[in-house]
Amino acid sequence: MTTNEAPSRFSKVPRHVAIIMDGNGRWAQERGLPRMAGHRAGTENLRTIIRAIAKLGIEYLTLYAFSTENWSRPKTEIAGLMHILSEVIDREIEELHAEGARLIHIGHLDGLSSTLQNKVRAAIELTRHNQRINIVLAFNYGGRDEIIHAIKRMLADRVNPDDVNETLVSHYMFTAEIPDPDLVIRTSGEQRTSNFLTWQTVYSEWIFPKVYWPDFNEEELQKAVDEYARRDRRFGGLKEA
Repeated sequence: MTTNEAPSRFSKVPRHVAIIMDGNGRWAQERGLPRMAGHRAGTENLRTIIRAIAKLGIEYLTLYAFSTENWSRPKTEIAGLMHILSEVIDREIEELHAEGARLIHIGHLDGLSSTLQNKVRAAIELTRHNQRINIVLAFNYGGRDEIIHAIKRMLADRVNPDDVNETLVSHYMFTAEIPDPDLVIRTSGEQRTSNFLTWQTVYSEWIFPKVYWPDFNEEELQKAVDEYARRDRRFGGLKEA
């Protein structure tokens, strides 16, 4: 697969799918398990979904793993999530690299230990030339924070106000080299955007399957892609005759 040429904007297969992986805690609670058991089950599900995404020919997969607001969670849960991220990198990155996956991070590495920051950077460097699928990890990420960060960079660069347009603003986003999502999936049935890709998803198609993330499998993914294919994407215009 090459990522140099984008499919038609009306392609039936989305070029970029973004997922809010919601419902880990409720999945565990319904089974009488601690919340971390749900997060671990959700992490185990990543391998299945990444392979299914690649098989469908989807070029970009963005995963909302940890938001800027998640720092308000209990310290023990935050520590557990950081430990899981470290384990996933250690366990999965070599295989992902062998399968042609490229890892991209959006957000901030601030707040992570220096050891974990180094692991993330090393994984990005190892996979930087891969082209089969791009896995975008939104970790310590928030949509409003991203916009504020972009504005600060524009001010630091002394951008002329008359030059500001959508293209320029997009250039200053964390996702400058990444196409906007065609399809956003939020598992668990909750219908909120939760500060996710605020700028980039204005014309994305949103789907809210009721299944919790640990149970979101290849069949559920195919249902979402099939629903996307039935949507009429007009991007603010009118349907063609």
